[in-house]
Amino acid sequence: MSREGTREEWLTERRELLQAEKEHTRRGDELARWRRELPWVRVDKEYTFDTDDGKASLADLFQGRSQLLVYHFMLGPEYKAGCPSCSAIADGFDGSVVHLTHHDVMFTAISRAPLPNIQAFKRKMGWSFPWASSYESDFNYDFGVSITDEQQRSGTVPYNYGSENFVPTDGAKLVESVGTDTATFMREAPGMSAFALEDGAVFHTYSAYARGLDGLWGMYQWLDRAPLGRNESAGWLRRHDEYDD
Repeated sequence: MSREGTREEWLTERRELLQAEKEHTRRGDELARWRRELPWVRVDKEYTFDTDDGKASLADLFQGRSQLLVYHFMLGPEYKAGCPSCSAIADGFDGSVVHLTHHDVMFTAISRAPLPNIQAFKRKMGWSFPWASSYESDFNYDFGVSITDEQQRSGTVPYNYGSENFVPTDGAKLVESVGTDTATFMREAPGMSAFALEDGAVFHTYSAYARGLDGLWGMYQWLDRAPLGRNESAGWLRRHDEYDD
């Protein structure tokens, strides 16, 4: 237990916290506006994806909407299963997609694994959200979520608008969970990107990586309000069908 107090003490401190929470909400609104005000960058490069409906361009992934949100899911070609952390955040996708698609926003996950690998893992997890393969495309590399062997060997790995070593804190457990070696595991990273479609042209409007994805994790938003917070230990997170009940 943290510390014991009276209801009156709790209420006094809670009211002070409420003011800070309101300020945090207002700051969040300002950041959201700032995101929307970023300049749009035209995507001139042609990308081809494999989807459940066949080959698709980046513009095709919008499926008639003017906006597209992409989750860069860590499922590399050599992975036997998707990253547990990506899997945890993806558990919340299905409930959101139906609302997004009825608000002029298309959503899809994209991974470098071949489409049959994606489809098999998707069935295992019981998900229905759209998920495309960029297996024969530079898309993941161009949008900062995959690195080459050469980059890895050089030690200069661009990620999250800086440089990272791609070594997770609980790497051994994560590597084992995806069924590959450490170097292969480290060549993929999580992220999300936003695109707009206007007059037939696709524009890149926003991307976020690492802790920039925290706000998309419904589970973490709940844990941040739990008495002990995130209270994390290395390797606690598992795919939803792998916990020992």
